[in-house]
Amino acid sequence: MMKPFLLALLATVAAPVAAQAPATTADGTTSTTTYIQAGNVLDRPGQAPRGKTTIIVRDGKVVELRDGFVAPEAGAALVDLRDRFVLPGLVDMHVHLWGIGGDPMRARLEALNRDRFDDEMTAVANARATLAAGFTSVRDLGGDPRGIRALRDAIDARIVDGPSITNAGEMISVTGGHGDGGNGLAEEFADMVHSREVNLCDGPDDCRRAVRAQVALGARVIKFAATGGVLSNVSGGLGRAMTPEEMRAIIETAHTLGRKVAAHSHAAEGTRAALEAGVDSIEHGTFLDADTIKLFKTKGAYLVPTEIAPVAALAQARGGALPPATIEKAEAAAAAMAASHRRAYAAGVKVAFGTDTGVSKHGDNATEFAWLVKNGLTPAQAIAAATVGAADLLGRDDIGTLAPGKTADIIAVAASPLDDVTRLEHVDFVMHRGKVLAAR
Repeated sequence: MMKPFLLALLATVAAPVAAQAPATTADGTTSTTTYIQAGNVLDRPGQAPRGKTTIIVRDGKVVELRDGFVAPEAGAALVDLRDRFVLPGLVDMHVHLWGIGGDPMRARLEALNRDRFDDEMTAVANARATLAAGFTSVRDLGGDPRGIRALRDAIDARIVDGPSITNAGEMISVTGGHGDGGNGLAEEFADMVHSREVNLCDGPDDCRRAVRAQVALGARVIKFAATGGVLSNVSGGLGRAMTPEEMRAIIETAHTLGRKVAAHSHAAEGTRAALEAGVDSIEHGTFLDADTIKLFKTKGAYLVPTEIAPVAALAQARGGALPPATIEKAEAAAAAMAASHRRAYAAGVKVAFGTDTGVSKHGDNATEFAWLVKNGLTPAQAIAAATVGAADLLGRDDIGTLAPGKTADIIAVAASPLDDVTRLEHVDFVMHRGKVLAAR
């Protein structure tokens, strides 16, 4: 049952918006204006919040922030958040929207009964849950390339509700590596999977082809597996899987095509090689030593920590929901990650918020904040990682802060998350590109 507060909030938010008639401008187009009266506003994460503020939104953009509670102009909608703490929409830099997420046993049991159409419908639901949790932009780092591209475009066209997506298509991997979908399958199934995979590559020239193939399928960012992975149904640990030459070929090709590059990496050797090759972000970064941390800072690369991922994977592995080959890897990753990240945070490595949701459940993304704080970030730093830091890594200057000209991605919580970051786990209000959505 919906909480009484949420019923009251939706009554004050949804009714004015639904009743609003767009005004006609001089050139014959329509204009939609919303006034948000906010008790406190963290308009620039990393700086002190504002007090009573009115945010004026027009045609999906923030046009002005005024001190105090300003009455709306004629024809404008009013959103009353005078007893709420308002901040920019959050950004998760590592999600997997495609298919069943956070329930690997169900995924395994239904594998022979589901096809890509089922997974597409589940992805729509996952996107909606992610947006309702306050995440207005995400970077999807692995799913059906055509399906995620279609979901991205449907959200952009406002056909379905979900966060703005920067998609990677399929993760590029060497044969037998973490992104080889045939790992652990029976012969007939492995042969069928391999016949369709364009993300596998062996050798620098083949890896250049793999990058171009993902771009041709609509990828706006490239991801590759520098090391082994926890969830691969294959033994071999978490060590470096690609040669430095293969990594350089991937990164150079992607950068030439205007795409940033994310490297899935656990072992320090793989992380060092990826950083030396010029990668933009390291996903997970489970085993970090002093030299690797120094290299992060020299190269200006981001760490995307995904701290809830090994916790969720270890629980699933111990509970029998994952294949036996994953258990030892999950235990090693969970044991090492916290200490590595504490050293990285203390050294001032740049951090962008990411969860690897899809390993954990969609909509629970904000539980990552508590782990970041537990392992050394302040609440202010953790929030900055999910706003200004993530926006910088995405290469987007229209999100991350609330200022004139920015996209109106806005959320609200009951009280200041600067005092208790877990308040971000309970988002009361979401606006995405100027459209108010029902909060959960």
